[in-house]
Amino acid sequence: MTTFLIIVLAILCILVVVSLVRGIVAFLQSTKIDLETGESQDATEMQLRQNKAMFARIKYQGLAILVVVIILGISRAG
Repeated sequence: MTTFLIIVLAILCILVVVSLVRGIVAFLQSTKIDLETGESQDATEMQLRQNKAMFARIKYQGLAILVVVIILGISRAG
């Protein structure tokens, strides 16, 4: 059971990093577009993608913390 949870934790950590990179890329692209056009719009497509990626990152981090708590609970009980 612990091995399965460690594998799940590793997958969640990878998803956190992927979401973080996607959010940073969207941020850089929206900043570049703003600098090139000289205009700042309320919520562009890139900014919405950035928000979506950052929310996904928070969700995956929360799930990873939950898995760590479960692993710690199993290790103390056994």
